[in-house]
Amino acid sequence: MRKNKMGVTAITSLTLLLGFGMTQQATAQDAAPSYPQMAPIEQYLMPDRAAEIALARSAAPASISGDATVLVLGRKGYEKAVDGKNGFVCWVGRGWSGPFDWPEFWSAKIRAADCLNPQAARSLLPSIYLRAKLVMAGRSKAEIVSALKAAFAHKQLPQLESGAMDYMMSKSSYLTDMGEHDMPHVMFFNQVQDGSDWGSGAAGSPVMSSPYWFFAPGQQSPQGGLPPIMVFLVAVPDWSDGTPASMHSH
Repeated sequence: MRKNKMGVTAITSLTLLLGFGMTQQATAQDAAPSYPQMAPIEQYLMPDRAAEIALARSAAPASISGDATVLVLGRKGYEKAVDGKNGFVCWVGRGWSGPFDWPEFWSAKIRAADCLNPQAARSLLPSIYLRAKLVMAGRSKAEIVSALKAAFAHKQLPQLESGAMDYMMSKSSYLTDMGEHDMPHVMFFNQVQDGSDWGSGAAGSPVMSSPYWFFAPGQQSPQGGLPPIMVFLVAVPDWSDGTPASMHSH
C-alpha cells in the first residue's frame, strides 16, 4: 500500500501546487481542461473560519505551525487571521494558486494546506496576495499574468529568496481530482533552470520538479517577465500529525 501511495501511481497522477508542489504532467487525455472558467466566488470560500485556520495549520507539524501566522481567504483576497511569532505562514491554497496552464486551475474543490518558511513567506506571499486579490475581483488568467508581469517589472514584488521552502503534510488537503487526491510532501523553491541538477526524475530519486508559473515548456514565451522559479518536491512518509501516510485513504 505504501508503494501505491508514495510510488509511481500517486506521484505521476498528483499535480500539486504554489504554491504548491508539482509532479510530472498527466497524459494528454487527463490534461484536457475540466474547469474552463472561474467558479462563483462563494465556492472558493470556506464559511467556517475556524476550520480554515485548522486546515492551514495542519500543513506542518504542530511544532512549526503552532506559532505560525495563519491566513484565511476573504472576499477581497487573503487576510491575516492569526498573528504568529516564528516567521512561518500557513494558508490554504486554491486551484488558482497553481500554474496557469493547470487543468484544475479554476477548480473550486482544491483545498491545499501550505506552511511557508520565513524566506518563502517574504518572497512568495506578495505574489500570492496579488493573485488572490485579482481572482476575487473576477479577473481572467491573462489579466492576472499581465498584472504579475507588470508588478515584477516595476519591482513591486520581491525576487525569490534563497532557502525558500514549504510544508504540505496535511492529511485533510484536497490537492487534485486525480490519484488519491493528497500526498504529504515538502517543497523547495529555487532559481535553477534544470531539474536534473537536483537529480529530479532520475531512476530511484525521491525528487520531482516543475516550473512554478507554467507546466508546459511551450509556455516559456508567455512566461517572459515572470522570474524563473523551479519547484522541487520530495514526498515524505508521514502526515503532519505523525501518522504514516500509508495508513491514510480518502
